[in-house]
Amino acid sequence: MTLELDGLSHRYRSERALDDVSLALNDGELVALLGPSGCGKTTVVQAIAGHLDPTAGQVSLRGADVTGVPPEDRNVGIVFQRSTLYPHMTVGENVAYGLQSGDLTADRVSQRVDRYLELVELADRRDASPESLSGGEARRVELARALAPEPDVLLLDEPLSALDKGLRARLREEIVRIQRQTGVTTLFVTHDQEDAMSVADRLVVLRDGAIVAAGAPRQLYESPPARFVASFLGRSNELSATVDGDGSTAMRIGGTEVDLDAVPGEVADAPRAIVHIRPGDLTVNPATLSNRRSNDAGTAPDRSDASADGERSDNRTKTIEMRGTVTHVRDVGRRYDVRVEVDSGEEVTVERHRDGLGEADRVTVAAAASDLTVFPVSK
Repeated sequence: MTLELDGLSHRYRSERALDDVSLALNDGELVALLGPSGCGKTTVVQAIAGHLDPTAGQVSLRGADVTGVPPEDRNVGIVFQRSTLYPHMTVGENVAYGLQSGDLTADRVSQRVDRYLELVELADRRDASPESLSGGEARRVELARALAPEPDVLLLDEPLSALDKGLRARLREEIVRIQRQTGVTTLFVTHDQEDAMSVADRLVVLRDGAIVAAGAPRQLYESPPARFVASFLGRSNELSATVDGDGSTAMRIGGTEVDLDAVPGEVADAPRAIVHIRPGDLTVNPATLSNRRSNDAGTAPDRSDASADGERSDNRTKTIEMRGTVTHVRDVGRRYDVRVEVDSGEEVTVERHRDGLGEADRVTVAAAASDLTVFPVSK
């Protein structure tokens, strides 16, 4: 185990920043610590780096307790949110800065600088001034400087936050490439879900100073263990659901009934639930088109359990369909975001890859029951 946090807690006077955080990173693992602003991510970084002494808990590096060890005696590399390159030094001098206090000879320092500038593909900028670098180049120099001492752990604290979208995507790929080539154990700290999911072997989600979920990115996205994770990790619609009564085998979602057995998750005895569904897992079509397709297929006119005139169908299926009215259509380039108010009064957003719908159109919104995530509500 390269890095281990055990029961880490911290308070700033009366304000709780971290609450019993326990986390372990295996050798060579790239873990993303993800959460909204103010959730305690930076406090975790500072505790690992030695820039603060936690109120409680322990930080261990390669099995050794370093909780009270000063930063300079911890073998930890850091890239901060804001640029920390020294403007009066060349690129090469910046990379060499963290090597000066070691026992390397001048020749070895120079070789190490060359090695890591080549790794970040900036060998030809060794003598350049930091002011001549682009934003992406400056980030790569900071990566080289953090990696040059060959740390046990690399901490990346919001390293992409100041970059535009295209540059962020390119630098994400660079970070993954560099991490794979060096094999350095890395904690990537971010509030951006796309950044986290793009780079991480494993996600750890932090909320109000506590870990609320941990696992593979795709697993947490497709099967979120909590409502907060479902809503925070990517876009999600939220609908209310009810179970009709004791012993009922059906759940009503947006005016449509679906068998409980068809819905992932345990509703238990809760009379109410919250259902999450991703916009990309919904389809939307004109209501008349939906009916015509069903008739052409030789099936019931309406696949939903609530028919067009509001009467319940006896044939429950594993697909739910909800009637509604389009309230807004937004062209976002690669797709259209269609906002629909379903007849139950709730609203959903549907991703659609073609035009053809407008405000006030009557539509049918459909989803496979297996794509729903259900969270029981006890009260």
